[in-house]
Amino acid sequence: MSEVNNAFEHAKKWIQEAGAQIREQMNQPFEINTKKDHTDLVTEIDKNTEEFFIHKIKEHFPHHQVMGEEGVGEEVTSLDGTVWIIDPIDGTLNFVHQRRFFAISIGIYVDGEGLYGLIYDVMEDSLYIGIKGKGAYKNGERLAAINQERTLEDALIGINNFWAIPNKRLDETKIHELVRKVKGTRSYGSAALEFAFIAEGIIDAYITMRLAPWDIAAGKILVEEVGGITTKVDGSEIDMLNGNPVLCSNKAIHQSLLTFIKEK
Repeated sequence: MSEVNNAFEHAKKWIQEAGAQIREQMNQPFEINTKKDHTDLVTEIDKNTEEFFIHKIKEHFPHHQVMGEEGVGEEVTSLDGTVWIIDPIDGTLNFVHQRRFFAISIGIYVDGEGLYGLIYDVMEDSLYIGIKGKGAYKNGERLAAINQERTLEDALIGINNFWAIPNKRLDETKIHELVRKVKGTRSYGSAALEFAFIAEGIIDAYITMRLAPWDIAAGKILVEEVGGITTKVDGSEIDMLNGNPVLCSNKAIHQSLLTFIKEK
């Protein structure tokens, strides 16, 4: 077994072990803090979970780099070699307020190429896996290819309502046009789960203006393995070392969606 395949096998075990620990810890009192503003939360469970992964990775693969949301890992400035990109709890606001709709996300990249993506819906006990060139799976069952006959009028789009009100990033009038055109919109509050739901066919696209690499790393692999595409909102390639405005969808509606997303 190659080292990266071995890393993937460990990741599958560790992500479910971490999920079990979160389910146990969430019923006990825990500390909640804010980061950028009152909607951007971090808990001690986020940090504990990230530390759990870093300890495991460094114990078994000491030369691998780890990029994590909570800053417990290294400052990764290059994707050379093997890099784990981890979000210990994606959807912390949901975790704190709803106790559901949050996930653990792990992307394993080698020399800048995403080889394995794992997204674990903790409360549903559902594990999504994308394997470069070998498909995407939910709980071991292969996910079907995305319906490339879908039209924009038939599409269900994941988008935060924030982008439909006056803001500094998007022309909200174009978003109003988009909302009127598509079949419907949804907001789940977890980027990782939005990617997973596109791969599963639950929604057809996801639009947001500010995702960090750990929000994207696993989901991008998962979606690509069912025939989807992830780009910046201008159609250019995702930067896996920095933040991105993101459009993820099936290829049939991707170009059409780009025409509605105009940055200010």
